[in-house]
Amino acid sequence: MDYSQILDIAVQYQLDIYGGFHPVEDDMVPAGTKTLIMLGPKEPGFWQFITSQDEFRNGLPNPMDQWSKKVIDLIGKNTGGKPYYPFGGPPYHPFLTWALKTGRSWQSPVQFLVHDTAGLLVSYRGALAYKDHITLPKTPEQSPCVTCSDKPCISACPVGVLTPDHYDADGCRTYIGSEEGHDCMTLGCNVRRICPVSQRYQRNPKQSEFHQIAFLNNAPKI
Repeated sequence: MDYSQILDIAVQYQLDIYGGFHPVEDDMVPAGTKTLIMLGPKEPGFWQFITSQDEFRNGLPNPMDQWSKKVIDLIGKNTGGKPYYPFGGPPYHPFLTWALKTGRSWQSPVQFLVHDTAGLLVSYRGALAYKDHITLPKTPEQSPCVTCSDKPCISACPVGVLTPDHYDADGCRTYIGSEEGHDCMTLGCNVRRICPVSQRYQRNPKQSEFHQIAFLNNAPKI
């Protein structure tokens, strides 16, 4: 099974390969893994596709996670990869660390990951670990932030809860849950969507709203 074959199967489910890497000893991957590939939404069209699936139409809880597990389990079965997910823990798998290892995601000026094609709207639905060495495409030489002269993300938060030095998640929840935060709630985080790469990604705002609702409703219990 090679990279293009895995990609061909993934795109049948409106998923894309968001990067991969060949692990070394300290990369916190499952034993025996020679290639780890990470999957995320393929745009445009992901939201229209996934909301037509049974998990959404039947009103199941956590429909995106349930759909992701069903589909990526199937992709893994058909390609010889063992699936792993950023949800379902604890324990949780180190998806942020894995993402940085792919050479296609970097830490942005506002701390969140930025991806070479998804920008600050990057989200990983799962990963597949392979015991074979799979040849991977060449990765970008540098983060898109390096050539982003304006860096609009730094000052984009309307209430200053997300900056290069500070992220107040509770303050963010308070704001998006208010009348003043309507745009950040229904269109998605202004910091994430102002990124020039994000703007080329063509994510449906309804998907961003879905994630914002989940973020608002899943505040840590004290």
